[in-house]
Amino acid sequence: MATVNLSDYKPLDITNAEDFSIGIVFSEWNDFVTHNLRDAALEILEKEGVKAENVKVFSVPGAFELSYASMQLCKERKFDAVIAIGCVIRGETPHFDFVCDAVAQGIKDCNILTDTPTIFCVLTDDKKEQSIARSGGDLGNKGVEAAVTALSMINFRRNLSDKKGNIGFGHSQNQ
Repeated sequence: MATVNLSDYKPLDITNAEDFSIGIVFSEWNDFVTHNLRDAALEILEKEGVKAENVKVFSVPGAFELSYASMQLCKERKFDAVIAIGCVIRGETPHFDFVCDAVAQGIKDCNILTDTPTIFCVLTDDKKEQSIARSGGDLGNKGVEAAVTALSMINFRRNLSDKKGNIGFGHSQNQ
């Protein structure tokens, strides 16, 4: 378990962030956590200059549905990055393990099967208190980290495309 705040935000100073298009999909299950994660991500995107109209937010019933929704957003090719936000808290059955594994694999698939960076912002905690601590409590807010990661990955793709001489912002020649 982390014992320090891992979400200290330092401005990224990314140029042209206002042109970035970001999809956010979040789970309504454990909304006392996921809404905090979503709101923190939105706040960072705004601070970095991403235009509100370039951020689209979608909700799904639970964490398991994040993979499907994220893949659909990736397939649309309208977003420079997708952030998947969820929270799974261990219960008394192995259901926790199945859901966490499926979501992690699904988000991984988005990253290797599409050209859209998909950010894993799914808390997988043993206790409710751990999730609260990581969604705005004393250990920070993983939503901040997800937004910073999304912006960094978009910037990475843009810089990679520029170095290869590809046309278009954030798109490979194969698209």
